[in-house]
Amino acid sequence: MILYIAEKPSLARAIAAALPSPQKKEEGCIWLPNGDCISWCIGHLLEQAEPHQYDPAYKTWNLDHLPIIPTDWQWQEKTNTKKQLGILKKLIKKATTLVHAGDPDREGQLLVDEVLHYTKVPAQKLKNTQRLLVNDLTPSAIKKALNNLRLNNEFAALSRSALGRARADWLFGLNLTRAYTIRGRQAGYQGVLSIGRVQTPVLGLVVARDKEREAFVPKDFYQVWASIQTPQNVMFQAKWLPSEACQPYMDEENRVLSLPLAQNVAQRITNKPAIVIDAQYKQKKQAAPLPYSLSALQIDAAKAFSLSAQQVLDTCQVLYERHQMITYPRSDCRYLPTQQHKDAPAIIAALARSEGDLQDGAQKADATRKSKAWNDKQVTAHHAIIPTTQAYKASSLSKTEALVFNLIARQYLMQFYPEYDYLSSYIKLDIAGGQFDAKGNTPIALGWKTLLPSHNRTKDPDDENQNELPKLTKGDELWCSQGQVQEKVTTPPAAFTDATLLAAMTGISRFVTNKDIRAILKETDGLGTEATRASIIELLFKRNFLVRQGKQIHASQTGRAFIDCLPAQLVTPDMTAQWESALNGISIGEASYQEFMANLEVNLHQLLSASRDMPVSALQHLPAPTKKPFTKRRSTGTRKSTGARKPSGSDATRSPTKRRPKASS
Repeated sequence: MILYIAEKPSLARAIAAALPSPQKKEEGCIWLPNGDCISWCIGHLLEQAEPHQYDPAYKTWNLDHLPIIPTDWQWQEKTNTKKQLGILKKLIKKATTLVHAGDPDREGQLLVDEVLHYTKVPAQKLKNTQRLLVNDLTPSAIKKALNNLRLNNEFAALSRSALGRARADWLFGLNLTRAYTIRGRQAGYQGVLSIGRVQTPVLGLVVARDKEREAFVPKDFYQVWASIQTPQNVMFQAKWLPSEACQPYMDEENRVLSLPLAQNVAQRITNKPAIVIDAQYKQKKQAAPLPYSLSALQIDAAKAFSLSAQQVLDTCQVLYERHQMITYPRSDCRYLPTQQHKDAPAIIAALARSEGDLQDGAQKADATRKSKAWNDKQVTAHHAIIPTTQAYKASSLSKTEALVFNLIARQYLMQFYPEYDYLSSYIKLDIAGGQFDAKGNTPIALGWKTLLPSHNRTKDPDDENQNELPKLTKGDELWCSQGQVQEKVTTPPAAFTDATLLAAMTGISRFVTNKDIRAILKETDGLGTEATRASIIELLFKRNFLVRQGKQIHASQTGRAFIDCLPAQLVTPDMTAQWESALNGISIGEASYQEFMANLEVNLHQLLSASRDMPVSALQHLPAPTKKPFTKRRSTGTRKSTGARKPSGSDATRSPTKRRPKASS
């Protein structure tokens, strides 16, 4: 008997739909006519054992117990899924061949592997276990995957990497959360002060941005613009380029701070000849943006529709599992396998059967066109998020589902449109001894931009670019009819929003000064993973460390005071960078799990020593919690109904006298 073990019930049903009928459904499994069986996990069926399972004394939070470092790591069965685990145990024992059908990522690999090891599968059966990699829940895609099974042990390094991350998060989250919560209580603070490898640097980012905004002192600065007229009476604007002689009157960003200087320049150039000293015109092409990864989708959805990262992830799970209209959503990749290109005609045809702009866009798409998105070298465990052949069901979606699906579908259709073609213009002038320039972009053919809303088609991030400039040559004499001073004020850095905080997490290297750490972060996926970023942001809100003011995200008084108490290593992303570098090394067989854990324990001892040495007075300015600190968290309906896994490393917020927080991310 072959036993297929899916990550969740929805995947099991999708696999069953691709296999022969008639099928017999029983509790916790589906039997196939040939005697094979499909069963499933419901997210993680196992979790790291609680500290008191290693030693009953750990039920009480005590600084003398720390660090708690298991010598023989144990799993414990999750209470709400024990029944399903019991069904799996019996089926695994009965099966002659096992097929691992977890999601195609690091966490999905561990999720089923941990069950196989926990149930003590014999070595030979474990060696012969196969791996089914599913990115698309449509029957045709699953049939292809079933014809391309691989040995599960090929992915052992991926599983070790996930296990290393889970255990590291447990060690750091549990030990440091206990340490700082106990110290907080000594100072009179009654809440849980949770620490996480990812959540704490994210909070540190927001605190730093808030402080930067508060310390910001606005400055007036001035630009001089020349109104230029050609002999053919074509008008355009040129901006003054201050010379080195003006440096004493400028700031570090070359902004002119002297109003008299700007006024003098404007007066001097009025009613003066303007000589062209350079004129460049280049026809350029801009390729379509790549299909979405989850973070890229979350950022665009936040900008366009003010959706939170969690809303987008939950919506994607429904589109993937219930509607089967998109491929695997927790992807960190924006590329597609070249073999997938042959599915394009069917997907585009499905979109052409939908309604509205998507229908029109699909009808005009050229399915033979192949953009740079199809690149096997850039595809890892999973590919970009794209529509499936079920896309024609778009009319059945809710409003939020339709908004998110339309973004995914539009981004996919762009791959089958020509490049955006435009003329880039640059003119440099000499007016009364001063230099001025003008830049412009003139659309020639919109290409993929025809799929964008009309107000976004020619929008340029540089608002000083003009739509069209006249054709000129070096030496042409023009006329400056007037010089004008434009008064401006420097603005503080913008407060974080859902979109910009996600962008900061994915591009965290921009916030790091250490060159070595910055290089590591550029090579990794930043802070957190595609699957965990949304939950980490939501967790900080639930703990009252972050607050919303309209679309803006700020640190609460508690969050800010807590960050001020912590050593820099916990507040900056440097530690995460080093962890991710090591974990990536483990996942590709180039680094040692044992060495990673040994280094981590040394570092943990150092951080705990710092928490003990910190004076209690450092925590006395923490405000009282604004809400009851120990409230039971409610899960979203989407996660509950789909069985989507909860990312390892999420925290509980129960009272330490009853139950301890689990490892934090």
